[in-house]
Amino acid sequence: MKSVSRREFIAAATAAAAGSLLGGCKSRSEAPAAAARAPSPANGAAVVEKSRVILIRDRSAVLADGRANPEVIARMIDEAACALTGEKKPLDAFGALIRPDDTVGIKSNVWKFLPTPPEVEQALRARILELGIPEDRIGIDDRGVLQNPVFQKATALINTRPMRTHHWSGVGSLIKNYIMFVPDPYNHHADACADLAAIWNLPHVKGKTRLNVLAMLTPLFHSVGPHGFNPEYLWNYGGLIVSRDPVAADTVGLSIIEAKRKAFFGDNRPLNPPAKHIQLADTRHRLGTADPARIALVTLGDDKDILL
Repeated sequence: MKSVSRREFIAAATAAAAGSLLGGCKSRSEAPAAAARAPSPANGAAVVEKSRVILIRDRSAVLADGRANPEVIARMIDEAACALTGEKKPLDAFGALIRPDDTVGIKSNVWKFLPTPPEVEQALRARILELGIPEDRIGIDDRGVLQNPVFQKATALINTRPMRTHHWSGVGSLIKNYIMFVPDPYNHHADACADLAAIWNLPHVKGKTRLNVLAMLTPLFHSVGPHGFNPEYLWNYGGLIVSRDPVAADTVGLSIIEAKRKAFFGDNRPLNPPAKHIQLADTRHRLGTADPARIALVTLGDDKDILL
């Protein structure tokens, strides 16, 4: 997959305007909320709708011991939700994503070396509870989603996981996080997990995902072997990538991983295998967009070493 530069992402948000976002969030690259669109061409050609992606960073989100700071994480999620939806208040932002009558499954990731931070899970759960959804209609799970009664009845899904390099798919992505929605995940490893996006079209998943949160707090940018992990290849990026479009969010995350690899190793060192499933989620499965020209990227917070 083509590496995506910061310039390309900023060019993709051609309708962006400098200034403050709703709720007082400051942005370096800003496009209109919700469905961002490019300016209408003079020849009357179809306007291309863009997928809005929020990248928010705060180094203080990661404590000295590597744990996430719950207060900072909650604030980051609130600000990102406001920026994504255009709402001024966090609860209104979540209300634009989740209905009070929904049953909500939060699809997490429990990989022992780099799981979804519980602080992210609980910040999402807290806002859903505030919408008036009772506890028995909210579930958080990973490997047990097919047997979990909440997920079996879910009308809405929130997808959250960290990004990391991965032996079979190039990177562990938001797209890949739904592999536990099939009973035979091992049968989806062929060709660098090329067709992971097909899982999103299964009846118990299709059309239910309201929000994707890619944790880029301490991403893993290099590993060797099926369960390879070396803390040398973690770094405090202090970021969350938030979008309705998992493909667009993964595209931004992958670009950051690739840039970090180049900065660390001093040369272009392609992922092996390549994370081809992200591009194919767009071109083959039409799940979302991996095209930088169709991604409206909004950046909030710390821009030092942003790697875009």
